[in-house]
Amino acid sequence: MRSIYIARRVISELIRDKRTLAMMFVAPVLIMFLMKLIFTQSATTSVTVATVGVDGNIRSALNDVKHVSVEKKSTNASAKKALKDQKVDAIVHQTSDNHYTVTYANTDATKTTLVKAGFKAALAQVGVKQLKQTTVKLSQTVTQMATTIQKVAPQAAGNLSLPKAKKQATTKITNKYNYGDKDTGFFNKIVPILMGFFVFFFVFLISGMALLKERTTGTLDRLLATPVRRGEIVLGYMMSYGILALIQTVIIVLCTVGFMGVEITGTLGAVMVTNFLLALVALAFGILMSTMAQSEFQMMQFIPIIVIPQVFFSGIVPLDSLASWVKDISYILPLTYAGNAMTQIIMYGTKLTSLGLDIGVLLLFLLVLTALNVRGMRRYRKV
Repeated sequence: MRSIYIARRVISELIRDKRTLAMMFVAPVLIMFLMKLIFTQSATTSVTVATVGVDGNIRSALNDVKHVSVEKKSTNASAKKALKDQKVDAIVHQTSDNHYTVTYANTDATKTTLVKAGFKAALAQVGVKQLKQTTVKLSQTVTQMATTIQKVAPQAAGNLSLPKAKKQATTKITNKYNYGDKDTGFFNKIVPILMGFFVFFFVFLISGMALLKERTTGTLDRLLATPVRRGEIVLGYMMSYGILALIQTVIIVLCTVGFMGVEITGTLGAVMVTNFLLALVALAFGILMSTMAQSEFQMMQFIPIIVIPQVFFSGIVPLDSLASWVKDISYILPLTYAGNAMTQIIMYGTKLTSLGLDIGVLLLFLLVLTALNVRGMRRYRKV
């Protein structure tokens, strides 16, 4: 019976806690809905290939391959510029009759595989077509010779001979990779986003929990009772946890590069700066959520709402395959901009100064969240 009374008390408390009920029943439905939007969209991969000096038959056959489009370039330099500007995914350069050099962006292993398979299929199709033409010509020659043998004297037939078929030259393909090598896989594509995600998740969780603990133990109330300004309190928390976030950023980046062997075509410093800026945004986000939560349990409930959607819309799932209105959701999430910036730095060697939009949006997030934190402290000041 006592257990029943305890259960009734807990249930009554949960019923009074509307936020907990909403998180328990609404959040799972929301996450499932987001997953439906993501995984029911077309995930078809399409590639664009630049060709330089490639035979027209091969170019047409490659263009006929499903999900492959071809752009003819006049020079190899213009094709390389298009590859650098991320307008094409690969370059096929015919250097001689049967020698091709294929250069892949290789930032997406799926696209690299599609280009390889498509080009081989195009070569095979043209080869079969040429073989059929050779067979037809040889058949016509044999027919003509048979007619001639019937007309000339039998003794003269011995002087006739079949034409020798030309030996088919071996096709040689040289593969080059702008990023990584032939073993570069899907993990290399998502690792810039994963780095940002883990930085964001742990800084968000630890900072929110720590500040919430200071509130529940009364430390924050005593601090707010002093003449210290709210802005100084927020800045002090951000400076202290910012140091931890900086150390965490350095550890994550160095381990990713050193232990996992991830190639960074840009500068290591640019990756660290971007990660650290994202960590500060996560720190401000965590502090803001902690001002809204009444307990550690409620703080944990913010994870499905704040953190999980950022995984779906940060680029791990290709946003190009989503509906336009679904894609617009990603523009309000900080991890989208951090993931894009780190992808550009790691895979394309883009300089930090060329990522003004992404860095600017992250700074805007930081300023707005900090201002909201200062305003949020007002509700806890008792004097």
